[in-house]
Amino acid sequence: MKYMEDKNKSQIIRRLKLIEGQTRGLQKMIESDTYCIDIITQTSAVKQALSNVEDLLLENHLSGCILSQVKAGQTEKAKQEILKVYKLKRK
Repeated sequence: MKYMEDKNKSQIIRRLKLIEGQTRGLQKMIESDTYCIDIITQTSAVKQALSNVEDLLLENHLSGCILSQVKAGQTEKAKQEILKVYKLKRK
């Protein structure tokens, strides 16, 4: 079963590669003894970037997997997955 459209997958992979680069940059900042506030600014940017990836994944899941479950009559499974994601996003 294909869970994600190629367009969505490539967009998410591109964003994850950018985050990977940001994380490597953070490591270099620590090694270079960069000013703490500058590092914190970058960690905040990484967290926001990961949150954006989560949003894309959630959108994909709701418009694909959950919709398919509802159409197949698996409404309880769909409801449980929506609640699980909601609780994860609140943390």
